[in-house]
Amino acid sequence: MSGESDPLVKFDSVQKSYDGEVLVVKNFNLEVAKGEFVTMLGPSGSGKTTCLMMLAGFEPATHGEIYLEGVPINNVPPHKRGIGMVFQNYALFPHMTVSENLAFPLEVRGIGKSDITAKVNQALDMVRLGGFGDRRPSQLSGGQQQRVAVARALVFEPKLVLMDEPLGALDKNLREEMQYEIKHIHESLKVTMVYVTHDQSEALTMSNRIAVFDDGIVQQLAPPDELYEKPNNAFVAGFIGENNRLLGTVRSIDGEICTVELDGGGGMVKALCVNIDGVGSRTTLSLRPERVTIGGADGESTNVLDAKVEELIYLGDHIRSRVSLSGNSDFIVKVPNSHGHVHLKEGEVTRIGWEAEDCRALDA
Repeated sequence: MSGESDPLVKFDSVQKSYDGEVLVVKNFNLEVAKGEFVTMLGPSGSGKTTCLMMLAGFEPATHGEIYLEGVPINNVPPHKRGIGMVFQNYALFPHMTVSENLAFPLEVRGIGKSDITAKVNQALDMVRLGGFGDRRPSQLSGGQQQRVAVARALVFEPKLVLMDEPLGALDKNLREEMQYEIKHIHESLKVTMVYVTHDQSEALTMSNRIAVFDDGIVQQLAPPDELYEKPNNAFVAGFIGENNRLLGTVRSIDGEICTVELDGGGGMVKALCVNIDGVGSRTTLSLRPERVTIGGADGESTNVLDAKVEELIYLGDHIRSRVSLSGNSDFIVKVPNSHGHVHLKEGEVTRIGWEAEDCRALDA
């Protein structure tokens, strides 16, 4: 018997190889709860789109099993999985009107004409395109076409909607607008969504949980705030948000805090032990730019070092300060642009500081 708490989607030890030798997806396990918005995030070639295509039925799994509502679907053809799909290129029928595009998935399911009209109008209103039903896709903007593609994926009320880089063709402002639109549609309909993107800000904005892919392996699966604040390894720290990296060697460990000797004669700093091999091991320190203070006096932070100001960029709400520190000339500090902010000059040496708990000692 399947219960409400059972996952809607389950990947069980799924692997994929196209040539029988190289695995593009390696032992993938994932459960997606009903009503959840899960994003598969990673660089090109990391395996995220392949996982989505296996779930949709367009690619067979080489090993392992995929379940939908507890039922194995490896041998179920795509059109019988009852899944809505949204692609980057919209995939609308150019010879059909908007209403006809939305009606198509309902017609193939044998829904009556009066029900089709009602469902199509409801779907158009949902994406704020009421009154656009008689237009052809060519008469719509890119953002409007993408709205139609989203409406078509939802019009037959699927239990699961898959989206593969759906906003990749849109400009920045429209892309951000559509992120919130899809997020709000998900929240109002409570439909389960699995989303694929390489854009980390998009993933952070929209998702309940994010699976970060690299080299066919999920490096970390967690809610957006946890991924950003508590990355498990150096790849995740570098891929999610802006991140400062300092290389060094672990010299001592005291509970959760380790002392690290920075490369390049940068001195000793304290950091949170997260993913290290012990005393004497190499480590990458991860530190978010907004966690660093600049121009402060000794004693204000656990770690205080000298840094040379290389570049200052005014960005409205903050000043982006690039400094040289311990052989790293791309160390970024975000200085809030508030009353009484520190006045800096390029070329001067200043003090910067941060707390040990904000600096994570990760794999080398």
